[in-house]
Amino acid sequence: MRQLSRATGRAAILYATAWFESRRMPPAELQVELPDVQGLMEAVSNIRERNLDILIHSPGGSAEAAESLVEYLRERFDHIRVFVPVAAMSAATMIALSADELVMGQHSQLGPIDPQFLISTPEGMRSAPAKAILNQFELAKRECRKPENISAWMPILRTYAPGLLTQCEDSQRLASGMVAGWLERYMLSREANAKEKSKKIADWFADYESFNSHGRRVGRDQVRSIGVKVVNLEDDPQLQDAALSVHHAAIHTFAGTSAQKIIENHHGRAWVRRGG
Repeated sequence: MRQLSRATGRAAILYATAWFESRRMPPAELQVELPDVQGLMEAVSNIRERNLDILIHSPGGSAEAAESLVEYLRERFDHIRVFVPVAAMSAATMIALSADELVMGQHSQLGPIDPQFLISTPEGMRSAPAKAILNQFELAKRECRKPENISAWMPILRTYAPGLLTQCEDSQRLASGMVAGWLERYMLSREANAKEKSKKIADWFADYESFNSHGRRVGRDQVRSIGVKVVNLEDDPQLQDAALSVHHAAIHTFAGTSAQKIIENHHGRAWVRRGG
């Protein structure tokens, strides 16, 4: 981390989780969540620079938590550059799109930002995309016009808690609206028609029906083709080596310790979540 900061002249923060590890860990502990703000507070507390490089390696999590993290960092730093060493998915993609500048390698990936819901079923908790829930409900309405189909649909419809459909619609607007606002304020702020371009990009990332899976890879060329400003990590070999060295050190740390999440700055001040 110190080597990265020396190479750039900027503050550096690592936000990484052990989601590539094969050991059993509660998925919620690897996700972007509100307590991560405490980790960022720890990492920011002894930083004096106003420009930040943040390396993100995360499967995503809560859009509301992502908003809290972004707004906190934006109050503290004037310019934020996000590095994606390998993957920043879902809510982590949202954080990446809040940057002034995004740095990705040929191997790096973002992901769709369409909201996901946990649904309680007789077989346990199941995750489902908000748009898939809405689409399924429309299908149920059509098929239940035939009385003989109602009995087959009832076990599914019983899992639809009060307010679920409205929450699905609201969450779609929330995710897309937050990303569009960040793009307009930061990365595309000097672009002509920034508002229209930002909305187009955000809506594209949030379009479940285009991706058909929340885990789909969105590579650097795709990201650039829709108007996101992306810098090639390989363009600066010294910077590439410094950034990937931080990532590899984090991966080795996860492999050799019980750490599940690390938020650390270039001064060595860290907030670490450990497993049992």
